[in-house]
Amino acid sequence: MAMLTQIEKGTFLKLFNRNGYILDFSTNDFDVFTLECVGVALCEKYQLSKGKSLMAFIQEYPEVEIVKLFKALLEHYELHYSYEIENDEEYSKLYRRCKDIINRVLLNTVPHAPAAEALKEKFSSMYLSAQIDLMLDMQSTNPTEAIGKAKELVESCCKTILDAQSVVWDKNWDVGQLTGETLKLLKLMPKDIPETAVAATEMKALLGNLRAIATNLAALRNPYGSGHGKSANYKGLEERHAKLAVGCSITLVNFLWDTYEKRLIV
Repeated sequence: MAMLTQIEKGTFLKLFNRNGYILDFSTNDFDVFTLECVGVALCEKYQLSKGKSLMAFIQEYPEVEIVKLFKALLEHYELHYSYEIENDEEYSKLYRRCKDIINRVLLNTVPHAPAAEALKEKFSSMYLSAQIDLMLDMQSTNPTEAIGKAKELVESCCKTILDAQSVVWDKNWDVGQLTGETLKLLKLMPKDIPETAVAATEMKALLGNLRAIATNLAALRNPYGSGHGKSANYKGLEERHAKLAVGCSITLVNFLWDTYEKRLIV
C-alpha cells in the first residue's frame, strides 16, 4: 500500500475536522463509527475531543488503519454532504483532493481499480463514479451486492450511450436487450464484419459473445446477486466470483465506451 504524506493527512483533517468536531458526529456516534471501522472508540480511548482524538489516532496507529478510517469517513462525507460538495468551492476542492489520495493509495490493493479509475474518467459522472466505487469495495465485503452492481454498470453504460444518441429504449428491457441495442448502434454485431476481413470468423465469435457477457451477468445476478429475496438457507458466491463478475463488467463497459467515443455519431 502506498504511504500517506503528512500533508495528505492534513488534507483529510481539513475536510473532516470542523473546529474540534468531526463532520456531523456526536461523541457517542463517532465512537461507535470508529469502533466498527478500526476497532477503537477514539474519544473513549484518548479522552479528548473528536478532532483531537482523530489526530492522536493518526499519530499512533499503522498506516493501513489510518487509510481504512479516512476511507470510511470520506464515504460518510459523500453520503451526507452532497450539497457541500456541489456548492462549496473550498470543501469541494478538499473532497476531490482526498478522493484522489484514497484512489492512489488503494490503486494497487483493490482488484480492477486501475481499469475502474480510467472508466470513471471517461464517464465524468458523479453518480456512475460512486456506483463503480461501491462495486469495487463490495468485491470483498459484500460479493452478492458487487455482482448486482456489475450488472447495473452495464445497464447504465448502455442507457447513457443510447440516450446520448437519442435512441428510444423501453424501460422494461433487460440488460441483454439494452446491450443488444447498443451493439447494433455501435455496429458491433457479427453481421457488421465483412466475410473478407482478416480473422472474420474469430471477430464474429468475439462480438457474438459481448451480449452473452451482459446476459450471463444478469443470469448470475438473479440467484446470487442483489435485488431478489433469498430463502433462509441461501448461500452466496465468494469474493473470487464477485471479482469475475466485476472484471467482466468493467471490460465490457470499457470496450463499449471506447467504441462509442471512436465512432461518435454527431
